Amino acid sequence: MSNPLALAVLALSFERPMHPYEMAALLKQRHKHESIKLRYGSLYTVIDMLHARGLIAPLETSRGGRRPERTVYTLTQEGRAQLRDWMRDLLGNPAKEFPQFEAGLSLLPVLPPDEAVALLRERAARLAETIAQMAAQMSDIAAVDLSTLAGPDEQLPPPLLGQKFPPIFMVEGEYRRALLTTELTFVNDLVRRITEEGWGPVELWRDIQGMCEANYRARMEPRHEPARTTGRRARAGGATRS
Repeated sequence: MSNPLALAVLALSFERPMHPYEMAALLKQRHKHESIKLRYGSLYTVIDMLHARGLIAPLETSRGGRRPERTVYTLTQEGRAQLRDWMRDLLGNPAKEFPQFEAGLSLLPVLPPDEAVALLRERAARLAETIAQMAAQMSDIAAVDLSTLAGPDEQLPPPLLGQKFPPIFMVEGEYRRALLTTELTFVNDLVRRITEEGWGPVELWRDIQGMCEANYRARMEPRHEPARTTGRRARAGGATRS
């Protein structure tokens, strides 16, 4: 399995038995949806898959008022083993990922240098804004008492009563901010190298991009010419026959 949402379901079921709606609510309440893509349709699909594999199991089904039935799921022994193996692999083994920005950088010569620099500066401004927002959000969360973040059906363990939001519950936010900060440093330095040092070399880059652009335009032009020629011939032929 490689679905982070499935990992989150296993982790929540390890914490305590709960129904899918509560899982979704807790993921949002704890800001985990910022690290793990959450959609209700996908959540129920994942739960069905985990149930089919014997990693979680229905514990009880209840109905409150006019609400639909809610099935509470608990973690099985096989699910606990899978959860621990998965976590060990994620934390211990670096994996090759394919970020979209890296893909864009690998194809940078598609754009002329001036346009690329302008776009990189826009990205740097957005990154700086996002980093500032994250820092403020994490500071606000760190000052909050855990009891105010507990769900209506959630009972905090005694060690957590009266505690502020522990850093361990925000470590993914620290990681994301560190990545963005490193990316911002890289982008700003790349812009500096292009504009001040002629990195690329920038003139070679400009020539290659310009040549590709000119060749593309040249290839496209003849495609329209036969249609116009054919049209003229057809009109000429019609005039001759008449």
